[in-house]
Amino acid sequence: MNRLSILLLLPLLFLFYTSNLLAQQNQVTDRIVAIVNDRIVLKSDVDSEVNNFLRQAEVEGAEISFSEDLWYSALQSMVDNYVMLEKAEIDSITVSDDVVNRAMDQRIDQLIRQAGSERALEQALGQSLIQIRAEFRDQFREQMVAQQVQDTQLRRISITRPEVIEWFNQIPEDQRPIIPEQVSLSQIVVIPKPLDDARHEAFSLAQSLRDSVTTYEKNFEEMARLYSEDISAQRGGLLPMMPLDDLVSTYSAAASALQPGGISEVVETEFGFHVIRLNRRQGDNIETNHILIKIDEEEVDDLGAMERLNAIRDSVLVHGESFAEMARRHSEDEETRPFGGRITNPQTGNRLMQISQLEPALYRIVLLMDEEGEISEPRSYNPPRRTVNRAFRIVRLDRHIDEHVANIEQDYDRLRERKKKKKRSEHLSKWIDEIRKEIHVEFLIPMPDEIDSQMPTEETSVSL
Repeated sequence: MNRLSILLLLPLLFLFYTSNLLAQQNQVTDRIVAIVNDRIVLKSDVDSEVNNFLRQAEVEGAEISFSEDLWYSALQSMVDNYVMLEKAEIDSITVSDDVVNRAMDQRIDQLIRQAGSERALEQALGQSLIQIRAEFRDQFREQMVAQQVQDTQLRRISITRPEVIEWFNQIPEDQRPIIPEQVSLSQIVVIPKPLDDARHEAFSLAQSLRDSVTTYEKNFEEMARLYSEDISAQRGGLLPMMPLDDLVSTYSAAASALQPGGISEVVETEFGFHVIRLNRRQGDNIETNHILIKIDEEEVDDLGAMERLNAIRDSVLVHGESFAEMARRHSEDEETRPFGGRITNPQTGNRLMQISQLEPALYRIVLLMDEEGEISEPRSYNPPRRTVNRAFRIVRLDRHIDEHVANIEQDYDRLRERKKKKKRSEHLSKWIDEIRKEIHVEFLIPMPDEIDSQMPTEETSVSL
């Protein structure tokens, strides 16, 4: 079995589906199926992991069905994950809060894209994003610690050009893979500003609700249930006890300045306008209720955003300005702006992306582009940022490669990555077998001698 499925191939997929599976898990006759020192693996844990994996595979269009091999593969992966957590304790390996927070933000952004919107994700889980972060923080941290243990070991693995060439030359010519059509792209993004009327209307409503509570002694929870636009409205706006660092800075600053029972002025965050009541504080943890009024996102200056992009596009095409430099100066996409607007595959970090796997809005733009260096007209799209429903962008076709049979000259970097992953996989598998000798591992069910895993290994998951 390829042990790289431990983290790289079962990476926190549970977040999007966990809530929907809890009821199913409660109906399972549970038992302990493995022990790693003091940690236990339950049958229901493995069932849940397999269900999550199959659901994710279905979302991504992969044809994978349940099998015993798949189940045992998931069990081995979970055991190996615990082995690495035990190794992390032995070696005193930890992950800082800042690193965990950044990684969670990235993962939640991916889940929002899968769900379709921030609201859809919250509704699917029945929790606000703040609560999702608080609930899954420890699980996320464990995954990252185990990943760091793995990375520490894999950093020792290198590969040379002769190794890649020798490996590739061993593949018969009629069995060499077809490289699909690929593109590399850059973008400049402008987010339309709210129209003054929409902003004023949202602020005024928030202010009047604050007055209703502070001046006319209306019940805060009732006002939240009636008017708040946050998922917490059904709980009277309650955000349970959580660290200040889990809240956006302006919210936490306003709330922490209050005395228990105190009500803030209207506070603006990236989510809209809040009225906050501090219930209690314990150290750097607070419990609050809030009322959120969002700015009407349909009442934004679309025309102004498109005019800005057209002016930037003219600066590049007519006046010879650098697209990358204009992106660094003017783009409002925080992920691509520091890199001159360059778009990368979020899973691999590669610039070259398979055209058929582009997100639909980007795919439609690329289909209309014929030549490298061409820049699209401004187009609207739904960005992955949680606080913005609509933005506009121009896209440049930086590079285009037609479908072709793999060859060293054109595809060396891609082939090198595949060979390196294969070498890393083999090394990691042997290393885990060695550290198992230091840690008590016991399977409480019969394990097959060989597992023909349907879980994608790191090698097979890297498509050429």
